Amino acid sequence: MAVMAKHKHEEHENHERWLVSYADFITLLFAFFVVMYSISSVNEGKFRTVSDSIQAALKPVVSTPVSNKLITLSDNKSALVPVLSKKTQIVRKLNEVLGSRAKQLNLIEHVNVVETDTGIKVAISENMMFESGQAELKAQAFPLLEALAEALTDHGMKDIRVLGHTDNVPMRSAQFPSNWELSSARAVTVVRAFSELYHVPAEKMSAAGYAEYKPVADNLTPENRARNRRVELIVAMDEESSHSLIMDNVLGDVRPLP
Repeated sequence: MAVMAKHKHEEHENHERWLVSYADFITLLFAFFVVMYSISSVNEGKFRTVSDSIQAALKPVVSTPVSNKLITLSDNKSALVPVLSKKTQIVRKLNEVLGSRAKQLNLIEHVNVVETDTGIKVAISENMMFESGQAELKAQAFPLLEALAEALTDHGMKDIRVLGHTDNVPMRSAQFPSNWELSSARAVTVVRAFSELYHVPAEKMSAAGYAEYKPVADNLTPENRARNRRVELIVAMDEESSHSLIMDNVLGDVRPLP
């Protein structure tokens, strides 16, 4: 008992334990200031870049105008209108020119221009071109053919095939024994006018007579027979269409004898 009492008496309280906590605090404080210093030493170039980006995002974009001219819809109309094909442009031009000439002659309903798969077709009624049963051109036909020749040559046509058509009324005269001769003669007359008067290259043209065998209406009424008496111009605007027209000319004109 005496030994235990002596040992307990020798133990005393350690008053220097606060130094451990103080050292830990100083270490943490040092680490804190090191971190703060590293944060404060930002790369100046990167900082400026970030700053400029923020300013550009917050401020409205202001640019110097290139021109003081106001842009209107009419200034850009060509960009809004779809580009027309060459055939469509020519069809519109021919309708304008031929329509104007036909209107002057009070025969506007006797000329028709349409776009086809292989080119352009111009149909002109007999009343515009010829007297009944004749193949000589009327005086009113010449200005119309002149306008037509000018419009086609200006747009670079490749070939023109002129087709004569009649109704089914039999034709029996010394000059034209049948509608075959009459329709063919009318087509040839138009070709000669184009070539000799209006200088359309002869090598670009051909003529054919179909008589009454290619009607656009039945022949039961005078109005329908008048529609069938016509001259058609089949115009090819490119090489492929020209080849198709030539093949049709070779194969399509085979007809039985009347």
